[in-house]
Amino acid sequence: MGSTKINLTEEQFTEVTLSALKEHPEGITEYPILDFDDRALGLLSAGVAETLRYSEIKPRGGLAYRFLKRLFDIVGSALLLILLAIPMGIVALVIYLDDKGSPIFSQARLTKDGKVFYMHKFRSMCVDAEQKFAEVQKENETDGLAFKSENDPRITRIGHFIRRTSIDELPQLWDVFCGHMSIIGPRPPLPREVVLYTPHQMQRLQVKGGLSCICQVEGRSDMGFEKWVESDLEYIQTRSAGLDLKLMFKTIGVVIMKKGAR
Repeated sequence: MGSTKINLTEEQFTEVTLSALKEHPEGITEYPILDFDDRALGLLSAGVAETLRYSEIKPRGGLAYRFLKRLFDIVGSALLLILLAIPMGIVALVIYLDDKGSPIFSQARLTKDGKVFYMHKFRSMCVDAEQKFAEVQKENETDGLAFKSENDPRITRIGHFIRRTSIDELPQLWDVFCGHMSIIGPRPPLPREVVLYTPHQMQRLQVKGGLSCICQVEGRSDMGFEKWVESDLEYIQTRSAGLDLKLMFKTIGVVIMKKGAR
């Protein structure tokens, strides 16, 4: 079974989105849209931006904070990419030798104000994992809109290891360097998740997505979806240089301990 790809008119897309933007039962096991064409992505992005105009909360942090945050992102990601270049090359080679597929996987995600970008990871699943998602979506083990399954059959042999160790996330340092992501910020969601967001949940898209945030240091996969959203909103309203540094060091500890990694 393949993924559901659509080419909606604006009126049809609005109808689907408005229907989905209700309180959704916990533990979704069937997404109404699995794959978005460029037009649908554009409509979703515009819808998010319009919804956020009426947000009940505002991000903390002035011009100086945003400048320092971006400077830290550039310097930090550049240094890590240089230091980890050889280990990352070895990981890429191992993934390629495992099944001869591309070691890098890119996927459409949404970030600040609903902007669409393509996030990169080391591929931890089979090469046709996206096409097979329709077959496994009913195995969702989370209590919300994000999909997680510890026994996902699409995960490769090396994939289990790089997921548990968070090595699969390292290519996102390039996304940080290019300005699509930040080191600290809410994790960028998938379009199929965002189309089901309530306006309250969409508020987590008021700032640039990041490698790690409060959820990732306090529970990761073990944290419920609603608590995850509230933790992101807490970050948005309290963020500062000090909090970013605190979360960065906590992230290092969580990765080393493999807490909540799947």
